[in-house]
Amino acid sequence: MTWPPFLLHALLAGTAIAAAAGLIGYFAVLRAQVFTGDALSHVAFTGALAALALGVDERLGLFAATIGVGVALGALGDRGRADDIVIGTVFAWILGLGVFFLTLYTTNNSTGNGNAGVSVLFGSIFGLNRSAALTAAIVAAVIAAAMIVIARPLLFASIEGAVAAARGVPVRMLGYGFLALFGAAAAEASQAVGALLLLGLLAAPAGTAQCLTTRPYPALFLSVGLAVAEVWAGLALSYTVPALPPSFAILALTTGGYALALLRTRRRPHSPP
Repeated sequence: MTWPPFLLHALLAGTAIAAAAGLIGYFAVLRAQVFTGDALSHVAFTGALAALALGVDERLGLFAATIGVGVALGALGDRGRADDIVIGTVFAWILGLGVFFLTLYTTNNSTGNGNAGVSVLFGSIFGLNRSAALTAAIVAAVIAAAMIVIARPLLFASIEGAVAAARGVPVRMLGYGFLALFGAAAAEASQAVGALLLLGLLAAPAGTAQCLTTRPYPALFLSVGLAVAEVWAGLALSYTVPALPPSFAILALTTGGYALALLRTRRRPHSPP
């Protein structure tokens, strides 16, 4: 059986993006920074629309906005972590900018490429050409490699921040680095599922993994495995049933997996005290 090129490109990019999202998502859940992912999804939307409105490559706006705002959130928070007030304030401001750039883009491009804004919102993984797929895979692989390098000290800083700082672990710098990688992963994942849906890819596999095991490293790699498997299954489902958009199929599977894991956890008998 010969697979069409667009499906091979989607599998290449989707696999690397899912692996990076699984690694980032695990620490986002562990560090209670899932709300940061929600904010960064809107940052990705705003950054892409700003780039489109200015007539430059949307990926430039995606990465510049998400990485810059991610680091800024860490700088405004404690020890490289943004609190809910900071995130909520930035969220509202970025959303307002998004509306502005959306209006600017649609006004200036009413007769141009009207599908570009939709692809920013909901992803266009089946629309990636070979060059874009390779670029996405390389960027995601770099993000995943960087996460693996900092995983051990970041885990220590995430669980016992005060103890880690006392032992000389650069807790604040790790927080900045994690948020920068978080922003880059959000920008990259938006190509697979879209800026408004990427939180599901970042949070659901990691949440599922933490429901299934409390051991950090098995949960970390389980998060990666689930994210990759769910992207593969979503792409296969969307390819088999063309009426299903790939972003919907992927997010439906990630959400369904988390719901099943949560149900299993709640039905598990508790040991007597």
